[in-house]
Amino acid sequence: MSVEILQVENVKKHFKIGPNQTVKSVDGISFSIKKGETFGLVGESGSGKSTLGKTIVGLYSATSGRVSFDGHEFGDLDKKTQKKLNREMQMIFQDPHASLNPRMRVEDIIAEGIDAHRLAKGKERQELVYHLLERVGLRPEHAQRFPHEFSGGQRQRIGIARALAVKPKFIVADEPISALDVSIQAQVINLLEDLKHEENLTYLFIAHDLGMVKHISDRIGVMYLGKMMELTTSSQLFEEPLHPYTEALLSAIPLPNPRLAKKRERIILSGDPPSPVNPPSGCRFRTRCPYAMDICAKAEPSWKEVKENHWTACHLYSK
Repeated sequence: MSVEILQVENVKKHFKIGPNQTVKSVDGISFSIKKGETFGLVGESGSGKSTLGKTIVGLYSATSGRVSFDGHEFGDLDKKTQKKLNREMQMIFQDPHASLNPRMRVEDIIAEGIDAHRLAKGKERQELVYHLLERVGLRPEHAQRFPHEFSGGQRQRIGIARALAVKPKFIVADEPISALDVSIQAQVINLLEDLKHEENLTYLFIAHDLGMVKHISDRIGVMYLGKMMELTTSSQLFEEPLHPYTEALLSAIPLPNPRLAKKRERIILSGDPPSPVNPPSGCRFRTRCPYAMDICAKAEPSWKEVKENHWTACHLYSK
């Protein structure tokens, strides 16, 4: 069996926005990621995916719960161990325009982690930056340019090079292609896959494009309003979805064959997602679920393994 490199146990991240108001962005999430796998995390906007990713790498402190990486539990670490984990866990951000400092040259952007962890200096530092640029499909002469001189796809490659610079073990890719043109998305995905095998990386890949997540992920977790709805292997999720929310998401994926698309029944969810400030009682999805029952409003469904390695939280499977 593969070794688990990351464990997330009942993690919550709440934000206070007023005297008596709290946004429950992540509200009790548990899962693990095995070394060398790509774990896909999907859900519509506002489901808490990005907040969870940032909490995992330590950009946010968890309100409660436990995050353990490579045998070390966050929150109770000495400075040396914390710095080591900061190096081993990196993040690729959604918007490459916003995540790169416009006043810094590309060489210094990529070398920020190298400098912070004192991995190289002088000519060795410069050669390492040149090597990283070439690894992500850019040229050494790009090192002296500024971010505004690049296209969106090139800027995302710079962000990937920055994450790779400190030789991490684990990378959270937070919707790394959603801000890019469709023609560029496949190039970035192929680059991430190549780097994963060459550098023995483990990914948490956050996205709302289910088709892309299916292509790149070994296992997939489906989030809705701060909760995990379903978790299983990529093939199992697409072949036999258990949760009504997953069924609705899958029905929205465009099919390239017009005949198949015409035959497929599209599941249209009523209403908008509720506010994470005041989520529904019981099951979070019940206000939009076509199968909602009385018990869905009264009790939160338990997280259970309905089939082997196939987990869901739904009262349809509570018997």
